[in-house]
Amino acid sequence: MDNSRRVLVFPTVDEMADFMVNQWIELSWCAIQKKGHFAAALSGGETPVPFYRKLVEEGPKLPWNRTHLFLADERFVPIDDPDSNYHLLHETLLKNIPLPEGNFHAVVTDSPDPLSSAGRYEEEIRRFFMPGPEGIPEFDLIMLGMGADGHTASLFPGKRGCLKTVHLACAVDLDNDRHDRITLTLPVINNARMVVFLVSGKAKASALRDVAEGRDRHLPASRVKPGEGRLLFLADAEAAQYLAANHIRR
Repeated sequence: MDNSRRVLVFPTVDEMADFMVNQWIELSWCAIQKKGHFAAALSGGETPVPFYRKLVEEGPKLPWNRTHLFLADERFVPIDDPDSNYHLLHETLLKNIPLPEGNFHAVVTDSPDPLSSAGRYEEEIRRFFMPGPEGIPEFDLIMLGMGADGHTASLFPGKRGCLKTVHLACAVDLDNDRHDRITLTLPVINNARMVVFLVSGKAKASALRDVAEGRDRHLPASRVKPGEGRLLFLADAEAAQYLAANHIRR
């Protein structure tokens, strides 16, 4: 497999989280030495929670004063709503680390509608990265999950507006049973220096196989192909049960 694209399989989510902590440490220090700061976009969901808790354990050893955190996507709900990705990050990570207040760049959801929130988030991203009116920011790391339907961030099957666009963030309207979303767009994700999928559980096994092995190129997660960066799939044993045997087993 191309060195820019790897699939690693771990016996447990906990071991997967340990590996990701080491990746984070290496990436953050390299970015800071190169340009003075480290910028990462994080995801919600249950899978990354062990990783976030292990980051807390690293405590003062990490350069939080030079680390800037963003969200890969967010639900259009109040920040104290249990379904909010910010709420999850705050409870598992943010309140337990010495990250300066201005170093977390939230998706503001007190706007009248998701489209307004997406516009404000795009402005926040542009202020930080200053890529120019038509430029695309370069995150050092974007961490993603994957749904059983092959969605990632809030890029869902059948919702093409965020795949080919000049915008950095966009609004996603879903059905009445799901919250509307704000998400980084595919061009932003594909411009990252490194994109990592964290995938766990047998419910994701079919989707992971179809995406990681290129069996269904129409799935949103299959569209994630960093142009100059690296792509890494980290999976636990349950999620990896349908993968070919030639992938790296830890």
